[in-house]
Amino acid sequence: MRAEHRTTTAPPPQSGPGDATAVAHPNIALVKYWGKRDEQLVLPRVDSLSMTLDIYPTTTRVRLAPDADHDHVTLGGVPAEGEALRRVVSFLDLVRARAGRPLRAVVDSHNTVPTGAGLASSASGFAALAVAAAAAYGLDLDATAHSRLARRGSGSASRSIFAGFALWHAGPPTATPAQADLGSYAQPVPAPGLDPALVIAVVNAGPKAVSSREAMRRTVDTSPLYEPWALSSRDDLSEMRAALARADLDAVGEIAERNALGMHATMLAARPAVRYLAPATLTVLDSVLQLRRDGVSAYATMDAGPNVKVLCHRADADRVAHTLRAAAPGGPVLVAGPGLGARLLPEDTQ
Repeated sequence: MRAEHRTTTAPPPQSGPGDATAVAHPNIALVKYWGKRDEQLVLPRVDSLSMTLDIYPTTTRVRLAPDADHDHVTLGGVPAEGEALRRVVSFLDLVRARAGRPLRAVVDSHNTVPTGAGLASSASGFAALAVAAAAAYGLDLDATAHSRLARRGSGSASRSIFAGFALWHAGPPTATPAQADLGSYAQPVPAPGLDPALVIAVVNAGPKAVSSREAMRRTVDTSPLYEPWALSSRDDLSEMRAALARADLDAVGEIAERNALGMHATMLAARPAVRYLAPATLTVLDSVLQLRRDGVSAYATMDAGPNVKVLCHRADADRVAHTLRAAAPGGPVLVAGPGLGARLLPEDTQ
């Protein structure tokens, strides 16, 4: 059944302030965000556009703990520590400051994204945390405010607030910090008549030699191709929105593929170079080209890693998945469609 493209976040909370559970899904950018202009506020250098998926949700419960002297955070049933704990606590501090409520919280988050599957779990994780924490602390936020809040945890989480396709605005580059914060948020992008699937080929589930954060900084600071790519990305975004509006999947795919390959070109031109493309990546990309030669509308996109996502018509998803399994044997191949936005769960499901 085709996923409904809703344009708002969750209905009004059905659980009272102090205890709330939310669910959110990962998203994959078709016009990429690469490079921050402000790391503290998580403000990107360019706008981006993504598709929220209908697979692998994150479910997060936030419960206020009036008698606790520190936050308790578990991720997948395991107590969080190190950087993961720091990020969640810092995010809760932001929510506490906005709510004027210093109470500590118990956070229990379960992420169903397979490890190393190439689906950014931070997007679904912080989108779910933003919606649950805001409700638990009594903040009355609309979808745009939820998107701004989620952005502070993970930039791509701003897009997972919304169903289907979403555009994340970078915001005005010369604004004051307060104005820039208000100006950077996601919004839904209608795509009437489009019935796409995204087929994900995991060619390497191992850790990356260079983190996305380090690769982003190095690319922005040293790559002579970065600024031309960022400039061309603005045109890609404009053309992408027009292609979505007319339900032209081939145009959507062509734009997504060139934008992703261009982003990887900026990394290869960094000094020293950042190379995420593995031999198996190129084999999968060649198989996508062959699918097009055979008359199948199939287009590749990639994030900061070797794994390949292929946009196609939903009716062609099984054929595309079969082709990718043959091109990259041994790794999982996942099929996703457009999914729902972040939302609160009713109290009786918690």
